Amino acid sequence: MEPRDFEHPEVELCPHGPMLLRHARSVVDEHGTVHPVERPVVAVCRCEKSSRMPWCDGTHKVIPRSGRS
Repeated sequence: MEPRDFEHPEVELCPHGPMLLRHARSVVDEHGTVHPVERPVVAVCRCEKSSRMPWCDGTHKVIPRSGRS
């Protein structure tokens, strides 16, 4: 299989925020559960504090960051 023979999502890491996935078909969480994706862009939690894991719910906005002025 050639490296370009499969489709993969575009990934964007938001500073101090979620990982945005464009054109993803599904997301597999740490337990192996497959979460189907029905939107063109989804936000995946990176702070591990979301109440909607694996999806971002904005909780990262209220978590204090070290080194913040």
